[in-house]
Amino acid sequence: MKEHYHHELPQATWTHWIPVALIVLVSLLYLYLYFRCLRKGGRSTFLQVGSFLMGTLLLTIALWPSVMNWGHSDLRGHTVQHLLIAMYAPIFLVMGSPVTVVLKAAPPAWSRKFLQLMKSPFFKFLGHPFTAFILNIGGMFVLYLTPLYVRSLEDPVIHYLIHVHFLLAGYLFTWSLIGPDPGPKRPGFYTRLLVIFLSIATHGFLSKLIYAHEYPRNSPHPVSQIQQAAKMMYYWGDLSEIILLIILFTYWYFNKGRPQQNLSIIRKKTNYTK
Repeated sequence: MKEHYHHELPQATWTHWIPVALIVLVSLLYLYLYFRCLRKGGRSTFLQVGSFLMGTLLLTIALWPSVMNWGHSDLRGHTVQHLLIAMYAPIFLVMGSPVTVVLKAAPPAWSRKFLQLMKSPFFKFLGHPFTAFILNIGGMFVLYLTPLYVRSLEDPVIHYLIHVHFLLAGYLFTWSLIGPDPGPKRPGFYTRLLVIFLSIATHGFLSKLIYAHEYPRNSPHPVSQIQQAAKMMYYWGDLSEIILLIILFTYWYFNKGRPQQNLSIIRKKTNYTK
């Protein structure tokens, strides 16, 4: 029988506000670049801006000091953080097209160099949906099925690195499937659809594994809390992936399976040709 006790972070100090401050700075930088694009004659929509700011709002909620403390002492709080950082916020951030905003606001020479870099084999491999799927879902299996989760409760560096991985892996996975930003030519509609269904299946499998076998092992959390967290991961995770499906099918219905733009098309649209 597991011992019921709480493993809490210290009371919030100024250092615990650093993640929130960084998010606010990123939001302000995005707005600055967005209005700079408008002054240069670029075309962006307020819906796009609203999407990005909604993503940063979800990140702010997930990384608010009191929520961080909840997530550190309660697996249900950790699951809420995971869902917000890795699954919901990336959808809104990706649909805000931050890379496109930066490219339009940056000097043309810098934008051309970036677009050339995106043609490299490394970025083609990294941006493939199957690669992003492994980095995203694979990281979750490693976290919950190994001693890593318990280590993160004791080591603040590991604790924050896990959140960074959640965000980067979730963003890459979402961008590889539905991202409107420029990048290497994406696989076709059916490949991306297959990856989403694989994600739904493996995410559900992991949730059931956690529920049935009380992972993460040797954690301070009671069994009832672990099972409730597993249910949250199962149902709310499915909802985020349904949102991905809706967006992907919307692309397919209106744009023949876009976004599949290659870099030459992006260059023409953004006037970055030499």
